[in-house]
Amino acid sequence: MILRSRIISVLALGAISLAGCSSEAPPVQLKPLTMKEQASSIVKTRDGYVVNWAGVLNNGNPWHFGEHAVATVVGRDASGAEVMRMDQPLDAVPPSGSLTFTGQATAAAKPAKVTIDYRSAQWRPAARIPSAFRKFPVSRVQTLKQKDGSYLITGTVANPYLLPASSLVVSALLRDEAGKLIGGGSTFVDDVKAGSPPRFILTIEGVPAGTDVAKTEVEARTWGSTGRPFEELALGGAVPVHTVRPTTEPFAKDRGKQAMPQADH
Repeated sequence: MILRSRIISVLALGAISLAGCSSEAPPVQLKPLTMKEQASSIVKTRDGYVVNWAGVLNNGNPWHFGEHAVATVVGRDASGAEVMRMDQPLDAVPPSGSLTFTGQATAAAKPAKVTIDYRSAQWRPAARIPSAFRKFPVSRVQTLKQKDGSYLITGTVANPYLLPASSLVVSALLRDEAGKLIGGGSTFVDDVKAGSPPRFILTIEGVPAGTDVAKTEVEARTWGSTGRPFEELALGGAVPVHTVRPTTEPFAKDRGKQAMPQADH
């Protein structure tokens, strides 16, 4: 009788174990990167045609980096024949963030149409919560149109983290009055320390003639096909918001607490 009870108990435990295994949560379905917008322009040179492009990729996943994505830029002539192709490795796209990228290539014949697509990213869980990945503040941005039709963009970029950023990519997008993307360019800044924002300078070429630039958007990000540099900065901690000691004298008497008047009964 005792042996039979033990056998029944073992079978019951096995059934519970199998039920627990079968109730495991299904794998998380990650959203693909989305091409939010893109723009391109063509400039005639002595050696052929220079194709400039800019694009913005969005990552709708709040807990994963999109890594090792590659943009494919293709130019075709009026007959549909391919006259230019460029595969551009992209930097990592942060969780719930976006990636601005720009590029340039030469075509032997003039493209009638330029398209930008991308190969799927590889996904990796982030080591910190999304709010830990702070943006790199950009300030003092100036947009100056040059005599040759290009635009010179200057400004400063700050580091909100305690650790220095070895290298950052600074990308600028130009928009018209309707908010349409009309061009962009990128540059690098190195050894960005907290409290010492370096100055950046970049040039954007190929803006269509007769187009008025109404707005310039600038963002900075870590450089590399993986999110490791960004994670290392976030794991090192952010600079405290308040770092200046108060200059006023403390109260002689603590006035934070007051006794409430007692009601008469």
